[in-house]
Amino acid sequence: MLLLQAILLLLALPSRGQDVPVDEPGVPSLPPKGACTGWIAGIPGHPGHNGPPGRDGRDGTPGEKGEKGDPGLTGPKGDTGEIGVTGAEGPRGFPGNPGRKGEPGEGAYVHRSAFSVGLETRVTISNVPIRFTKIFYNQQNHYDSTTGKFHCNIPGLYYFSYHITVYMKDVKVSLFKKDKAVLFTFDQYQDKNVDQASGSVLLHLEVGDQVWLQVYGEGEHNGLYADNVNDSTFTGFLLYHDID
Repeated sequence: MLLLQAILLLLALPSRGQDVPVDEPGVPSLPPKGACTGWIAGIPGHPGHNGPPGRDGRDGTPGEKGEKGDPGLTGPKGDTGEIGVTGAEGPRGFPGNPGRKGEPGEGAYVHRSAFSVGLETRVTISNVPIRFTKIFYNQQNHYDSTTGKFHCNIPGLYYFSYHITVYMKDVKVSLFKKDKAVLFTFDQYQDKNVDQASGSVLLHLEVGDQVWLQVYGEGEHNGLYADNVNDSTFTGFLLYHDID
């Protein structure tokens, strides 16, 4: 063993005539390039520090679909959406079941009561019913031209109106129902002029009630007038009768 080491040492020495560099004091000499050092390995050094983390790797391939989870809690009700476009009309359905029988209706009979009359002469008497003897319509004969009164034969709601010509004197006219005045009209005569006055009212009447016109006050207020070109009229008719 010692012999082998001596041979190796001789091989490592420089050849004669080569310049051997002189080592500077305190600096260890380095073996020449390319020469086998023949040195024995030293003691291993301490482990180095950990290097910085590497970059993130690429995303892996998607895994298999997992199992369906449990339903979550019901969320709050959303806002009402806009009304959609009306769809096409569907096919006609089957006829439904017949409905219940309705209540009995009114009879086919139509209740009629109407009159329209006018003056033929000038009125001179106050505070008595005015007798309109010019008959325009009185088919049911509910107006009595001999008394000047309308007699109710059908209970219900009636409409009455009058249109009078005023001449020579002022006029105060009232419409009576059952001996009580319910409507008043006053017209002041203008000298040398023909004037008109009118009135209308709705009245509910029972069978046997009477309605008429008359001049009230003294004789100076009975200026009702009629001739062949001026009329004074009284009209009334049933709007609808009482059901009960």
